[in-house]
Amino acid sequence: MKTIKAFCWLAFFALLSVNVWAADEPSIEQLQHQMNRGEITSVSLVERYLDRIARHNRDGAELQAVITVQDREKLIEIAKQLDEQRKAGQVRSAMHGIPVLLKDNIDTADGMPNTAGSYLLRNHMPPDDAFIVEKLREAGAIILGKANLSEWANFRSTNSSSGWSSQGGLVKNPYDQSRTACGSSSGSATAVSANFITVAVGTETDGSLVCPAAINGIVTIKPTVGLLSRDGIIPISASQDTAGPMARSVADAVHLLQAMRGVDDSDTASYNDTTNYIKHLKTDGLKGKRIGVMRDLAGYNTELDEVFNGRIEQLKAAGAIVVDGLEFPNGRNWGGDEYTVLLYEFAHGMRDYFEQSPHPEFSSLEDLIAANKANAGITMTWFGQELFEMSVSRQADKEAYEQAKVDAKRKAGAEGIDAVLNEHQLDLLIAPTVSPAWKIDLINGDHFTGSASGAAAVAGYPHITVPMGFVQHMPVGLSFFGTARSEALLIEAAHAFEQMTQARRAPVVASPH
Repeated sequence: MKTIKAFCWLAFFALLSVNVWAADEPSIEQLQHQMNRGEITSVSLVERYLDRIARHNRDGAELQAVITVQDREKLIEIAKQLDEQRKAGQVRSAMHGIPVLLKDNIDTADGMPNTAGSYLLRNHMPPDDAFIVEKLREAGAIILGKANLSEWANFRSTNSSSGWSSQGGLVKNPYDQSRTACGSSSGSATAVSANFITVAVGTETDGSLVCPAAINGIVTIKPTVGLLSRDGIIPISASQDTAGPMARSVADAVHLLQAMRGVDDSDTASYNDTTNYIKHLKTDGLKGKRIGVMRDLAGYNTELDEVFNGRIEQLKAAGAIVVDGLEFPNGRNWGGDEYTVLLYEFAHGMRDYFEQSPHPEFSSLEDLIAANKANAGITMTWFGQELFEMSVSRQADKEAYEQAKVDAKRKAGAEGIDAVLNEHQLDLLIAPTVSPAWKIDLINGDHFTGSASGAAAVAGYPHITVPMGFVQHMPVGLSFFGTARSEALLIEAAHAFEQMTQARRAPVVASPH
């Protein structure tokens, strides 16, 4: 009996310790306060996250959210320097001393390869930092490592499973390891949700920020294309690609977003933005906002709709003016044009990337196709490279591409989001972000049933997702999106919603065995 009782108490305390960690999710502002008071240091913060990753990335919960971690001694030295600067009163920004993970398609020149999740690029060492990484270092952030992702940002096969890469393995959802973490910024989202890191950087072409964020119960801001430079990021589409912050709160996402901003002359979409987004973190940010409910982006999951409808009532209670029952005037009619654009731009983008970030073996998509075939036992274990091959085959269709590029932007933007906003004199639109996480299926691929990502992605407009509740034990998100450069307005609404609902509930991260 004593042995059984002792075991029960040990089990209780083990569970308690897991829950204490799960509940311990300090914000960037809280961490800065603690570091300023000398309660913690950047060194101790780095060590804490390194230990957490070591415990649950390949071992423990086996989340496989991180591909590469920077050398521990190098990280400690960087953290010590930042701690000394703090003591000298030289705090650079809200990101000073804060560890960050980067999706592993973003260049760093610090000895970590940039792989896109592919075994082929396991030794690809970029010559310099991506522009946004330069800005993060200037702000005092610590690049802790690289996050796993859907290989080639989910643009290699037509039936891939989100979160799998030949270099990093399969990212697991911390709420249920049998369910998808979505893609392609799956590792970044899982790492943030499982408290491997304070904040992370992901990227999106269409859904790769907002889907993993919603499914893993965190926040992301997909900004207007051009707000963040795409320099040094392995591309899919110059028309739609953007990096974005991933965090456990809107405020933390805003701090990270501001640190990465800056005009980059090498990116033709880059523009100057000096908005202080921190000032738009308003608890009354919903009051007076005219919000449109996009019903053609809902209706694919009954339980999700129940959560969504309940939140609409809360928006009204917070002073929002809700216009329900809306649809895009011409439906979601941009898909074919988007596909044409992505396939054409991908091969061009890869050539441009390798010119800026040379690899000794590869300079084109054709080179990668041949190498995947030669290494098929490693790189094509679960799925093929149909999209690679289709992209190469479409390069002769420049005229069709040029027309599709114009048509896609018009249909999703002027005739889509903007048309709805203008007709009903709205500030922003909302919808459920994506369905609850589906079961991982490495044979048949992903089981998408619905998503709100398309219009904002194709138009190049901003999109924020915030946790709005749970369907059974899985988190679901609420999307806020609007016209170009409307981040400040969306942040007001998203932050107010987050503060009102407090819908995020941390996962209990423990071994599934």
